[in-house]
Amino acid sequence: MSREIVAGVDGSPESLAAAGWAAREAVRRGLALRLVHAWRWEPIDLPLDQDPTQQERWADEVLRSAESTLAGRHPALSLSAEILPDTPVAALLGTEERAEMLVLGSRGHGAVAGFLLGSHGQQIIGAATRPVVAVRARDDAEADTEREGGEVVVGQQGGPEDSASALGFAFATAAARGATLRAVRAWNLPSLYSYSPGSMAPADEAGGLVPYEKKSLREALAPWRERFPEVRVTEQVELGSAGQVLLSSSGAAQLLVVGRRARRGAIGSRIGSVAHAALHLAPCPVAVVPHE
Repeated sequence: MSREIVAGVDGSPESLAAAGWAAREAVRRGLALRLVHAWRWEPIDLPLDQDPTQQERWADEVLRSAESTLAGRHPALSLSAEILPDTPVAALLGTEERAEMLVLGSRGHGAVAGFLLGSHGQQIIGAATRPVVAVRARDDAEADTEREGGEVVVGQQGGPEDSASALGFAFATAAARGATLRAVRAWNLPSLYSYSPGSMAPADEAGGLVPYEKKSLREALAPWRERFPEVRVTEQVELGSAGQVLLSSSGAAQLLVVGRRARRGAIGSRIGSVAHAALHLAPCPVAVVPHE
């Protein structure tokens, strides 16, 4: 089954910027782009003129306008557009079977605006099984072009398997863009309560905490370097919280890639503190990649 990039469109500046970003990424990767707009008639209990035909016409116009604009910019792009008769969250998550990634608009510097409403974007990011890219209104074609010389920044934590999904996505993105990949591993000193001679044995064998962290990063990167030998990689190991270190490293980045555990808690899906910080404060588009 052929893969595609799926972008949610609702007529907002954020969603139109997301659709533009998705189109450029689809061209880079040689993938099709599918624009979707979630709409279904749901009358509200207010004394207002509610015309379902007019609302459906507006929804179709929003979608067709975005489709026409992108077709003009990228004539060789395989492009489709459709209205999905469902709620925004269910509609976007329902496209995952063929999706390489989902792309949503985000206001940034505040709650994730996402697809139509803030809570919808966060729900999609928290529940998706595919990578979700959040794009702000200012991340238009001009801003994206200015960042072409920048890096793709990815966070790496834990062992090789813990960050494999995020690293794979980041390497593929850097390869498609001809960009340098900056792999960032943040670390902290062990707390007094977790310290024991046994717990420090791996670090002692590596020659200390810093050599151990650098070794862990090299081991996580090794299979992806072999798979993508054309990608230039910069390794960065830094003391500090993962969110702070990643944000300080992404000032001129084309894209920031972070991982998210694909697990549901007692109160539903969560995006995690690092992804939360990146989505709120990163100055560039953010890709959240789920992993087990």
